[in-house]
Order: sequence, then structure tokens, then C-alpha cells
Amino acid sequence: MTLSTKILYTGKTHTTSGGRDGSARSDDGRLDIKLSSPGSKGEGTNPEQLFAAGWSACFIGAMGLAAGKMNVQLPMDLSVDAEIGLCNADGAYFLQARLNVSIPSIEKDVAQALVDAAHQTCPYSKMTRGNIDVAINLI
Repeated sequence: MTLSTKILYTGKTHTTSGGRDGSARSDDGRLDIKLSSPGSKGEGTNPEQLFAAGWSACFIGAMGLAAGKMNVQLPMDLSVDAEIGLCNADGAYFLQARLNVSIPSIEKDVAQALVDAAHQTCPYSKMTRGNIDVAINLI
């Protein structure tokens, strides 16, 4: 972090021992969830689902910023279906991601430009760039 960095928000959580089978709570109490391992019969969500929800929400926000710069009105029924895969190869765990973006009633070339711009500016996209396999599909 440089001296000129302005922190806009810091999300803070406390996760109990048990990790994927524990619980997590934000410092303001607005998030208070049980965690469970992917594919288990546990009652809670898992980190991959949380990551998918965060990235898809942020990506929609980035598309909104791009649309403003392009003077495009985004439709109310736009959506992003995010898939975060927890993978294992030779005993090593890693993630991969797929974002399926739907922007109905927008011309395909304009929609693709919005998706491309969002992927360049979305903080989640920046964080994952070069670190995990990411596919972004305009559907």
C-alpha cells in the first residue's frame, strides 16, 4: 500500500476455529453465518459461495460505472451468475472461476464492451487476474 492510498472501506470478520465448519461474524453484526464444507450436509454456506456472491455483486457495480461512462442505460434484469470452483490437482487446492453475465436488451457489442470494462476495473477481477483461471461469458 502506498502513502497516497485512500481506504474507502474495510470489511472485518471473526471466524471461529473449525474454519469451513465454524462460523463467521462481521464486527458490525450485519453478517453472522454458519459455515460448512462444500458438498457437506452442514447448515451453513461456504467460502466459495461467499466469494461468488461478493464478486458478482462487485462486477455488477463495475458494469454500472462502465455504463455511465458509455452513456448506456443498464436494464433492471441484468444478472451475473458466478461459479467458484474449489479444485484439487495432485494434492494441491486451488480455485477457478466463471462469470456468466446476462445483459438483456443491450446490443451484443455494447454488452461485451461493458463486460470487458467491468473486468478491467472490478477489484475482484483485479485480485484474481493472473492468479486463477477465470472465464467470463456473455450469455
